[in-house]
Parts: sequence; structure tokens; C-alpha cells
Amino acid sequence: MADNDDVPFNKNFPLKAGVVEEVRPGVRRVLCDNASPFTFTGTVSYIVGHGKVAIIDPGPDNAAHAAALLDAVRGETVTHILVTHTHNDHSPNTGRIKAATGAPVYAEGPHRASRPRYESEKHSPESGADRNFMPDIGVGHGDVIEGEGWRLEAVATPGHTANHLAFAWPERKLSFVGDHVMGWSTSIVAPPDGSMLDYMNSLERLAARDEDLYFSGHGPEILEAPRYVRFLIRHRQAREASILHRLAKGEADIPTMVRAIYIGIDPRLMRAAGYSVLAHLEDLVVRGVVATDGDPVIEGRYRLANN
Repeated sequence: MADNDDVPFNKNFPLKAGVVEEVRPGVRRVLCDNASPFTFTGTVSYIVGHGKVAIIDPGPDNAAHAAALLDAVRGETVTHILVTHTHNDHSPNTGRIKAATGAPVYAEGPHRASRPRYESEKHSPESGADRNFMPDIGVGHGDVIEGEGWRLEAVATPGHTANHLAFAWPERKLSFVGDHVMGWSTSIVAPPDGSMLDYMNSLERLAARDEDLYFSGHGPEILEAPRYVRFLIRHRQAREASILHRLAKGEADIPTMVRAIYIGIDPRLMRAAGYSVLAHLEDLVVRGVVATDGDPVIEGRYRLANN
């Protein structure tokens, strides 16, 4: 959701679906034709290396996109399939690529929520989860995956999902960051799938690293990446301040806060905005800054803890 001018968003991404583009030596990308308010122009899959290659994020359940990826590596050998996280726009096509290439699948693990679902929660935002995904090889923070001419380090970046990974190429000072950082918009953090506390900690982890070029799951590459991440951190801190400012006027439910904070938001993104506010509220409740009766859920009402 791009709703605040304090982040220098870049929506200039002319890549057409199905076209393979080499954006840096040893890095190619192919766009899937699955544009939406949440995916921008579509999911971007990456091909790393030449000759013996890795494919990162094969994308949604889309036969045409799988065919485009396989055509892009015609005459080459796919030795690795890497998945940043298990949302339906990133991992379901893995089966097609594995069946065609025989390459093993590397990821943190199957989909899981960032916390147990509360019994009082009436709805779940996790319909976008790929619950059929299972990697061949589980990957943890700091693990190194190597191929011919490339070496990627797994960087744990939970927050958007609990099992989210970035894959850094330290020698090239670049990183494939999935949906944790996007140049065209902020990422959605929707409990119980996501966690704002984890998300902010992961931003700090990325900002402390040396990689200064990010390739995202949607939209264009991100230059001066640590500086951009600092913009995102300040943006989230400003969002928290806006929530507290509204609650200083009195108790409110989440739809009321969304209307006060997200001025002019695309109506299709209202529900996602509500879950983003909930993610902040969960963190604030844990910290004792905000109070609610019962569990912090999307249907709850919230107030400042000292009121």
C-alpha cells in the first residue's frame, strides 16, 4: 500500500510479462502476468547464474509463467530452486519447475503463522497462504547455498510471513528480498500470518548489512537499499505515531483508525490496511502502550493504556 509520501517509491517498471531481462551480470528476471493491487504489475521470478542456474520464486500457479521461465533457461541446467516465502503469488509454481528440471527446492520451511490464531478471531487473512508447499532442503539464517559462479547467503527476514527469507549475494553486494522490501509500495503485515515486531527487527537486520542493491518480489530494483530501508523504518514509526494520535482522542475500532490514517486509500486495500493497523496494535498492546478488552483482534476496540 503506497499511502505516504515519506518513502521514495518507484513505480517505473516497464518489464512485460513473459520477457526475460538481464538486469545485472548473472541476474535475469521474468515477470508473471498476475497484476493486482497487491502484486503491482505481477510477481518477479529471478534466474541467478549462467549455465548452471538457480531460480528464485517460481511464482503463482501459472503454467504460462512456468513455460516462460523454462524457455529463459533453455540449454542450461537448473540446479537449485529457492523460495523466499509461501504466499500464493510466490511458491505454487515450484512444483512445475521441479518436475521439469529435477532441481531440489530450498526454503525456510512450510507455511506457518507468526503466532497461534486466537479463538476469538472470526476471520483469517491467510487465504493467500500456500499450504501445500514443502521444501526439499530447509534453510536457516546464515546458511550458504552455492552454485556455479554464484554464492547466496540466507538472511532470515520474518514479518511479512514467519518463514520469509532473503537471499544475499555478498560478493556482489546485492540481495533478493522477496516481499519484505518493495520499491513500489510498503509490504503488508497481516496478523496472524505476519508480525510487526518481527518485520521491524528484520528491517533493522537488512539495514545493518552491506548489500546496497535489492531485487524484490514485485516492482523495480532498489538502489541505495540500506538508506531506503531506513525510510521504511521511519514510515512504520510514523504509522505507529498516527495510531497513537488517533487513540489520544478516545477509544476506537480499527475501521475508524483506517479512515483517519489512510486518507484517499484505494477501497480494495481497506481490509489490508486494517490488518496492517492491527499488526501495529498487537505490538503496542504487548509493549503496554495500548489496551483492549480480550485478545488484540481485527474486530476489537482499542484505547491508550493509561486512559
